[in-house]
Amino acid sequence: MKSTVCLLALLLAAFASTAIAATPAPPNIVFIFGDDWGWGDLSCHGHPWIKTPNIDRLAREGTDFHRFTVASGVCSPSRTAVLTGHFPARYNIDGHFAWVKSNAQRNMPDWLSTTAPTIPRMLGAAGYATAHFGKWHLGNDMIPDSPTPLAYGYEEYGAFNCSGEQMPVHEDAARAIAFIEKSAAAKRPFFINLWIHEPHTPFHTVPKYEWRFRDMKSREEQIYASVLSHADDRIGEVLAALDRLKLTENTLVIFSSDNGPARGGAGAKLDLSYDTATGAGWGIAASKGSTSGRKGYKGALFEGGINVPFIARWPGRIPAGRVDKVSLLSAVDLLPTFCEIAGAKPPSGYVPDGVSQVAAFKGRASPSRSKPLFWRIGAHWPPRKEAPDHWAAHVVVDAHWKLLVSPKQDHVELYDLQQDPMEKTDLSPSRPEVVAQLREKLAAWHATLPANPAGDVFSAERRRNP
Repeated sequence: MKSTVCLLALLLAAFASTAIAATPAPPNIVFIFGDDWGWGDLSCHGHPWIKTPNIDRLAREGTDFHRFTVASGVCSPSRTAVLTGHFPARYNIDGHFAWVKSNAQRNMPDWLSTTAPTIPRMLGAAGYATAHFGKWHLGNDMIPDSPTPLAYGYEEYGAFNCSGEQMPVHEDAARAIAFIEKSAAAKRPFFINLWIHEPHTPFHTVPKYEWRFRDMKSREEQIYASVLSHADDRIGEVLAALDRLKLTENTLVIFSSDNGPARGGAGAKLDLSYDTATGAGWGIAASKGSTSGRKGYKGALFEGGINVPFIARWPGRIPAGRVDKVSLLSAVDLLPTFCEIAGAKPPSGYVPDGVSQVAAFKGRASPSRSKPLFWRIGAHWPPRKEAPDHWAAHVVVDAHWKLLVSPKQDHVELYDLQQDPMEKTDLSPSRPEVVAQLREKLAAWHATLPANPAGDVFSAERRRNP
């Protein structure tokens, strides 16, 4: 009898051991976010002289989603949407965080509320090691009492465009690799934001990369190609570290951008410029980004300003070498998607503006989504000559329809994105019923937004000088 009990115990132990071994480890997540990286600024998207072999590798080994849009045409609101899964207008973040007086003039807070729901908090509660390396800009280095990334749920960070010490822009990959190594040694799944500087101004060039593009026809093109090549190499270093540590198969890697490419004004001269967060480099005249024919650039809510690269690789789960031209993905979808992938539960009462896109990641493309998408940004009407596509202040996308509305809502344009992704034909005169339906949805969304920023989101400087 005793031997039978012992045998049964051994069998149960062996079964439990096998079950544990068969349980897949939670996947690691590395989210790489470029800054002003245009849809066309990839060699895998057909650019004639920009070379991005490491990002191209992600496309070969993963899926290239052509219909991903960010939640703003500029930096801070776009990043707010990624971190919270909410449209940035819910936090009165409609533009980039600047100095206190500028924020106040635009009815903006001085930083994203530290009580906002965030991806690192939710994944951290599920056992993930969480880190942020690179650009922050959910506060500002010019506001010394703004919270650091630690206040939003990250365990470790190195950043610029934040309060405190500014991490040199080219240290991002090395810091990320060190965190990957530490997490792997501790056998913890990790979530890393790698928010790289390129190709935002100033352009911080390095001789090695300038030499790589020494035969370009202009100095401006040489500068632009060199900084993107440098960024691509650093991405390659991170991918090589995942390979070396045998983590590639269980790591979701995403490459995207916070908005479309910047553009200098007509006749802009190539000069050095200085940024308080990143130092000196070449100025806006070297901004040679491509939208591959999409209308508008950074700051616009046409597709050139918000339709950006989105490439996702997760071997064995996301189809390799695939191009998805159908699925409508948004930055607000990342939080619910990451939570589902990681097995993390959002806090009670949290309602994302996005939806999980795990099905699309796995290859089940869909031209529709269960929730519409909304945008709000500062804009000018009538259009300015130097920025003809920057007039739309409010936008709604529902299924394949996109409605753009001027600041005072006295001008609209309507596009069928499925048939006309380059937004060449305004259908508002011929489809007034669609315009009316989308106007109604936009008005209902506006009714849910706060009139003013709320919470502990103001610098002591503003409290002293309201």
